Amino acid sequence: MDFFEVVQQRKSVREYSGKKVDKVLIEKIIDAGRVAATARNEQPWEFIAAFDKDILKKICAMCPNGPFIKDASCLIAIFSKDTKYYIEDCSSATQNMLLAIEALGLGGCWVAGDKKDYAETVREIFNVPTGYRLVSMLAIGYPKKVQVPKPKRKVEEVIHWEKW
Repeated sequence: MDFFEVVQQRKSVREYSGKKVDKVLIEKIIDAGRVAATARNEQPWEFIAAFDKDILKKICAMCPNGPFIKDASCLIAIFSKDTKYYIEDCSSATQNMLLAIEALGLGGCWVAGDKKDYAETVREIFNVPTGYRLVSMLAIGYPKKVQVPKPKRKVEEVIHWEKW
């Protein structure tokens, strides 16, 4: 797939086949996050890849919007140093990883981290040092079924030239 096809085909996948995702692919996904745009080149992120089903089930139980986490092959947790632009930086990394997931023929779904009640507990589960914030998590696996992206507004509906 070329880049624009990957962007057009990206979708949130919440049902996984159970097939294991190889660590080599997870490393490629994280590498895509590592090279994301970042304010002042701070690169404040740290990535934790978890395959352990007990950990995934424990995190799943805390996330009302993430019941599919337990069925994922891997969960990547994106943590950040508490910098001025940590949300922007780690959101950029998260989006890069979502595109990499799509390009590799996998399925993934972004799960919120920052500002959620469970963020501190997830930090403790992963033994992340104090001073780091959970920004997002990505559930990753092979899709259980073929999905098509949900309809999006047309470019003509959202673009404004020069002024609103």
